[in-house]
Order: sequence, then structure tokens, then C-alpha cells
Amino acid sequence: MAEKKIKWHKLTDHIDAIGWQPNGLAVVEVGSKTVTLARIQDSIKACAHKCPHASGILANGFLDALGNIVCPLHRYKFSLDNGRNITGEGYYLKVYPVETREAGIFIGFEENNWLDIFR
Repeated sequence: MAEKKIKWHKLTDHIDAIGWQPNGLAVVEVGSKTVTLARIQDSIKACAHKCPHASGILANGFLDALGNIVCPLHRYKFSLDNGRNITGEGYYLKVYPVETREAGIFIGFEENNWLDIFR
């Protein structure tokens, strides 16, 4: 099986340049995707914009005491480390890697190439 290819996109130069809401969440457009960002102390986690259960806008939810993102519609909780639904309903949230580099903060998206099915 081929190794996943990640394409990195620059989010910003500094964590404070992001338009954070009081709940520690933000919505950004990057690499033609809408993504939810979570600020946990001085680090950033990234995930899909909508909940996989009922499409609730995750940035309208909140972060619990353990750093899980909580959907505003039905209070489903997701780990921002692996996307696992920790309240037991069986859903998975798409999460994205974030790296802080000397040149700024970057988010990675897996490159999907439909031609890979022939390799």
C-alpha cells in the first residue's frame, strides 16, 4: 500500500493572527476547504467544518475540559487527535495535521489522486 501524500498549506504566520471566537474555535478557508480550528493552549488542532452526524457547525460548539470538540446540535464529542467519537455513537470526524514551522503555521491535506487505484 502506498504511503499517504500530504500537501501542506500555510494558515498564518502566527497563532494570534487567526480570528478566534471566545470558545477557542475558528473557521478558516484553506486549500479550497472550510476547516474548524481549535486553540488548545498554544497549539492548534484542525478538523472538518461540520459534524459527521447531523452536519452541525463545529465552531458553534465548544471544547470540553479534555480538549475534545463538542457539536452544538446533539453534544457528540470528538477527539481532535484522532477524530474518534468519544461519546460512543460510532462516528469519526476528519482531522488534519497542523505544524508550526519557522515560516508559519501549516495544515496538511491528504492528496487524493483517483489514478492511484491503478497502482
